[in-house]
Amino acid sequence: MLDRLKAYAGVAPATLVIGVFMIAPLMIIFAYSFLEPNPYGGVRPAFSTGAYTKLFYERDLFDEMVFNATYLKITFRSLWIAAASAAACLLIGFPVAYYIAMQPPERRNLLILLITIPFWTNLLIRTYCWILVLRDTGLINNALISAGLIDRPFTMLYTEGAIVLGLIYTYIPFMVLPIYASLERLDLRLIEASRDLYATKWGTLRQIVLPLAAPGIIAGSILVFIPGLGAFIAPELLGGGKNLMLGSLVQLQFSSARNWPFGSALAVVIMAVVMLTLMLYARNARRNGGGLQH
Repeated sequence: MLDRLKAYAGVAPATLVIGVFMIAPLMIIFAYSFLEPNPYGGVRPAFSTGAYTKLFYERDLFDEMVFNATYLKITFRSLWIAAASAAACLLIGFPVAYYIAMQPPERRNLLILLITIPFWTNLLIRTYCWILVLRDTGLINNALISAGLIDRPFTMLYTEGAIVLGLIYTYIPFMVLPIYASLERLDLRLIEASRDLYATKWGTLRQIVLPLAAPGIIAGSILVFIPGLGAFIAPELLGGGKNLMLGSLVQLQFSSARNWPFGSALAVVIMAVVMLTLMLYARNARRNGGGLQH
């Protein structure tokens, strides 16, 4: 009994911090989603499911409930942009991680350092720099016009493509590092054996490298998809507010719209999607003994 009490006492500070700064705010958001909005901001202590109803329905001029697909469109836009960003990060990040893993140990540390350097600069500043690159009078358009390749600038800023590019730039290290962690333990003798057995490079990649890197690929995809789903800075700055995503929509509800219950309901929906993704990953990991097996 004494040993158990000591164990509980050891984790009590961490449990207290998690409970106060993580679980309690989430419970408050969940409770707010079932209350009525105050016209001047905040909530009124009256139970209501109107915030969740608003996700799918709205009242027309005759005060009748009609289906409204606006927020579903924003949700699907957020899902596909987050998925596209994760896929692009995988296509870029896997070759980078593989190249780093194949280098001598002393060179790996330098390359990993270079991957993490962007974290040393504020994300807001880095995103603003992309505005200078993508705008009509930015570096890309000026270079193309000077080279005589185009007559007038391309519209790159304030598009969904700009948002995807911003998310790729922001979260690419979260894809590279988990894949590198998986490939770092790769036994090079397996690759040599596949070559001795006359396997092609694609066959070696498909039969040996990808299965061993699968845990890192899945972890990296989750680490990119989840924050990309609720991203705010890149959609707001590079999307210009023209292509709303869930993160921007939540911010609007808590600020100018003053509809805290609806903003809370949106946050709960995002958390539900995140939890579902993590549960599916955990279930697959348990089924395969901690990782994917092929």
